[in-house]
Amino acid sequence: MGPMLRRRGLLGASTVMAFPAVARAQDAGWPRRSVRLIIPFPPGGTTDLIGRLLAERLTTRLGQAVVVENRGGAGGNIGADAVAKSEPDGYTYLMASIGTASINYAAYGPRMPYKPEDLAAVGLVTRVANVLLAGKDQPIANVAEMIATAKRKPGALNYGSSGTGGSPHACMELVKSRLGIEIQHVPYRGSGPMLTELVGGRIELAMDNIPSALSFIRNGQIRALAITSKERSAVLPDVPTMHEAGFSDFDAVAWFGIQAPAATPAPIVARMGREIDFLVRQPEWIAKMREFAAEPPRLTPEGGTTPEAFATFIRSEITRWAEVAQVSGMKVE
Repeated sequence: MGPMLRRRGLLGASTVMAFPAVARAQDAGWPRRSVRLIIPFPPGGTTDLIGRLLAERLTTRLGQAVVVENRGGAGGNIGADAVAKSEPDGYTYLMASIGTASINYAAYGPRMPYKPEDLAAVGLVTRVANVLLAGKDQPIANVAEMIATAKRKPGALNYGSSGTGGSPHACMELVKSRLGIEIQHVPYRGSGPMLTELVGGRIELAMDNIPSALSFIRNGQIRALAITSKERSAVLPDVPTMHEAGFSDFDAVAWFGIQAPAATPAPIVARMGREIDFLVRQPEWIAKMREFAAEPPRLTPEGGTTPEAFATFIRSEITRWAEVAQVSGMKVE
């Protein structure tokens, strides 16, 4: 971890908590203008859906417009790098995903344009399971049939994801490595384009976050084979878990949060962190997230989040997915 992150992103937030009166005085004039929230994926995906809902509520809380800007590409790295290199004045934030904040470091390796210490943790927003999908016209109704087809026709099946390095990609590569099957990865620039291809029959399988795939599943346009969390989802109660499908210890849940350029003033990071913590603990927000099968952050005893807790969480996820990448061989080709 670089010294700047320690000074501004983590230790600075601890100082804010120790001296709340000073911190509030320092951030009293912020924000004086609109705030930019960069979503590093195209419209239509889970990151975009959750980011826009959060932006609406932060606009009310901050008294200034939180303007969403979609900047997709390279598994979210283009948008994340733009934030990492933005002016650290408290007016630019990243709607980070598990991919941009942890998995991509392992998947892209030396090709990553930014480092963990280039971004400061602000707050975890929500967690959500992934779902394994098949095209409705595919003769694959469950995980067992997918495995049988893949073994009968090695390399003949393709699966789509929202991009290299995201949790859908990581989940499916883990499945493949554990089963010893060959299914070709087709990365897209977000869930929206990928789901369009799956519906159109141009790919056979996909892994995606539940929120972005949910309407397609309910409309019968695609088929859900299994979800990646330990327990079944309330919004897809008839879809088995990977555990039920034979993966005894499979638990891979995506998450989304807010990050800022590393040198953003600590009092502003702390203020934005408090606003996010307030919003994610509101019953209305929790109910809305559960419509998408998303769950609260639960990084604090109250069920919320803080910059410090989110920073610790990110470090643990970077370590976890580096180990998964080593076992599965997941990398950018």
